[in-house]
Amino acid sequence: MRLHIKNMVCDRCKLVVKNELEKLGYTPKQIVLGEVSINKVLSEQEKAIIENALRNFGFELIDDKNSWIIEQIKNLIIDLVHYSEKNIKINLSEYLESKIHKDYTYLSNLFSESQVFTIEKYYIRQKIERVKELLVYDELTLSEISYRMGYSSVAYLSSQFKKVTGLTPGHFKKIKTNKRRSLDKL
Repeated sequence: MRLHIKNMVCDRCKLVVKNELEKLGYTPKQIVLGEVSINKVLSEQEKAIIENALRNFGFELIDDKNSWIIEQIKNLIIDLVHYSEKNIKINLSEYLESKIHKDYTYLSNLFSESQVFTIEKYYIRQKIERVKELLVYDELTLSEISYRMGYSSVAYLSSQFKKVTGLTPGHFKKIKTNKRRSLDKL
C-alpha cells in the first residue's frame, strides 16, 4: 500500500516518517519524497493512527488525487532545485509532464486553483531559496551559482533575486542574518 504524505520535502523528513512508521510496527518498503510504500493494506483506523503520529511532525496523509498531484509537483521541484548536482537549465513544463504523465496546462491550472501562486513562481521561489543557501555557504562565486541554477546570466539571477527578496545577492551575503525559509513554508 502507498501512503501519500504532505510536507515531506527533504531527506530528514523521510527519516522522521520512517522512524514513526517503525515505532508503530510498520516496515516501509520504499520511501521517496511525499510517498511511502508498505507491505500491508491499512484499515481506516490504522491510517488515522499513522496520520496522528505524523501530524506531530507537520506531515499529513493525502487521500484525494488532486492534492497528491500538487504535492508531487512541489516535491519534484524541490528535488530538482535542492538535491540535483547538475545544472538545472531545463524546460520545467516538459520535466513535470514527463514525471507526472499529465498535460502541463492541466497541472498548471490545478496547482494555481489550490495555491496562491503559479508553478513557475513556486519554482522561482525554490531557486532563490537555494541561491540563498549557496550564498551563505560561501563556497561558489555568484557566476558559478548562476550557472548551476540554470540562469542565463549573473545579471538575470541578481535581478530575480532582488525582485523576490528585496536585496541584491551581494547585500544578502553581507548582512549575515538568517533570511532563509524552511522548504515547506515556501
